[in-house]
Amino acid sequence: MSWYKPSDVGFATRNWLANLGKAARLFFELLTTVVGSFRRFGLVRDQIHFLGNYSLVIIAVSGLFVGFVFGLQGYYTLQRFGSSDSLGLLVTLTLVRELGPVVTALLFAGRAGTSLTAEIGLMKAGEQISVMEMMAVDPVKRILAPRFWAGVITMPLLAAVFSAMGIIGGWVVGVVMIGVDAGAFWSQIQGGVDVWSDVGNGIIKSIVFGFTVTFIALLQGFEAQATPEGVASATTRTVVVASLAVLGLDFILTAMMFTT
Repeated sequence: MSWYKPSDVGFATRNWLANLGKAARLFFELLTTVVGSFRRFGLVRDQIHFLGNYSLVIIAVSGLFVGFVFGLQGYYTLQRFGSSDSLGLLVTLTLVRELGPVVTALLFAGRAGTSLTAEIGLMKAGEQISVMEMMAVDPVKRILAPRFWAGVITMPLLAAVFSAMGIIGGWVVGVVMIGVDAGAFWSQIQGGVDVWSDVGNGIIKSIVFGFTVTFIALLQGFEAQATPEGVASATTRTVVVASLAVLGLDFILTAMMFTT
């Protein structure tokens, strides 16, 4: 007994390609709104406050505790090789290169991304988007674009906060609690972290993740079925798809940036 038919495979492939085309078309349409969005910067500013300020606490607290853990684990690992003075360098490079952008993007997807999807989905369910279209107002330019560019701007700022709090957490554990020399902790960071190859690449990662997570959240909300179940399903898809996309892109970007 056959569990599927060739026609089912063809239908699923056609739907997948159609959805991919719609997503690409929406993404390029959002890219063309950059000038118009910043002419009405008040809309973008309000969304930066909504996305960034309301995510700041969870980002800062998470970064601090990640710094605690890495300070503790890093010290015991480096102590085996007599390199405990390099604790600051280990914590900083781990945060600015990898954990800062990646964990921030994952937390952003869970906190701000789901809010964006639910908000757009509820607007669609309440027929607000249809009303705007009837009034000759483009919902992409008026609703999606300010949120899109706000997410792109917010992500690097939140990643910087996460990394800074993580470094402080590593300093608290390593210097204050364990007793690593404070001068060695900070001098290793100053001498071993390169602004362009380390911090700069981390910023590039966070910008790419900002584009990715924000777009996925807006796409899922904009394409959600206009029902409570459809909005809930779209919110779940936002977390799953955005998280997988961030992890996959992190591998690709790391391979491009840090391999010689």
